[in-house]
Amino acid sequence: MQRLIPAVIATLACAPMAQAATQYPLTLTSCGHEITIDKAPESVVSVGQSTTEILYMLGLGDKVAGTALWINPVLPEFAAVDAKVERLSDNAPSFESVLAKKPDLVVTAYEWMIGPQGAVGTREMFDDAQIPSWIMPTECVGKDNTQSMDGARLELFDTALLYRGIEELAAIFDVQDRGAEVIADLTAREAAAVEKARALNLPAEVSGLFWYSSAEIEIDPYVAGTNGVPGWMLSKLGIRNVVSSAEEWPTVGWETNAKANPTFIVAAEMDRRRFPADDIAVKRAFLAGDPVTRQMDAVRHGRILTIEANAMDPSVRAIHALETLAQALSGFGLAQ
Repeated sequence: MQRLIPAVIATLACAPMAQAATQYPLTLTSCGHEITIDKAPESVVSVGQSTTEILYMLGLGDKVAGTALWINPVLPEFAAVDAKVERLSDNAPSFESVLAKKPDLVVTAYEWMIGPQGAVGTREMFDDAQIPSWIMPTECVGKDNTQSMDGARLELFDTALLYRGIEELAAIFDVQDRGAEVIADLTAREAAAVEKARALNLPAEVSGLFWYSSAEIEIDPYVAGTNGVPGWMLSKLGIRNVVSSAEEWPTVGWETNAKANPTFIVAAEMDRRRFPADDIAVKRAFLAGDPVTRQMDAVRHGRILTIEANAMDPSVRAIHALETLAQALSGFGLAQ
């Protein structure tokens, strides 16, 4: 009998096993709210770029009746699929516009969109309309959303929650085999990115700051707390976050940030223009021109990185961004 070479054995070992079909009705608890799915949804409205792109990855683009809340352009491989999907709003859609699509299901990545104070509506409003509403587990497991819009993570973000969300969506739509393939691919990419990060062997004193945006360019910026996706990236890289707050996106004054003097700054790039600082060019001009920020080592030495804003939230892009960050840092001459 022909012997299998090690590479083939490894490939077979990593190949997803065939998954059992969904048994309907399917009852799930989503962010503390029980929902029942009677059959595989024929149409879904996705409020959020990250959940929409996951649906596309699962091959469900033809089921997406509408989408909203976009920060960056869609992943290039899904441009043709996305072009056929109605954009209800670039930001929060109205409850009425979602209902007008007559979806079998509504999904989102954020409780501030669909939740107790939801910008779109509450869970009860969708229950009354007999439309199940599902929220990514990344939004509520190990996280407290009661004190602020973005919430505070009680523990460090874990990509296991992202994979759990993909698994649940795959079960809802009865596409478990495809879900397993997506998770296997992302898991492999994450492992490769972590290995690349570890190979940098950065000094212990290296530190970082993630700047998302600012309500006004002169006031305290929204920066990444310790336990969110940027905190996870820094942890994987063995880098200290100069922000100590557990809040997802706290506001911290530039004087405080400058005193912490991060080795590098990661600035979010986005198409959204809710605030002036959403523009990456405005961010860069401010850092270079402000008398406080321009004194930071990161600015003086040109150690300012750009990453898509959506990659700073729980999404599949976070895994891609980890490798991007490791690659960029390797060019700064910081590795030992």
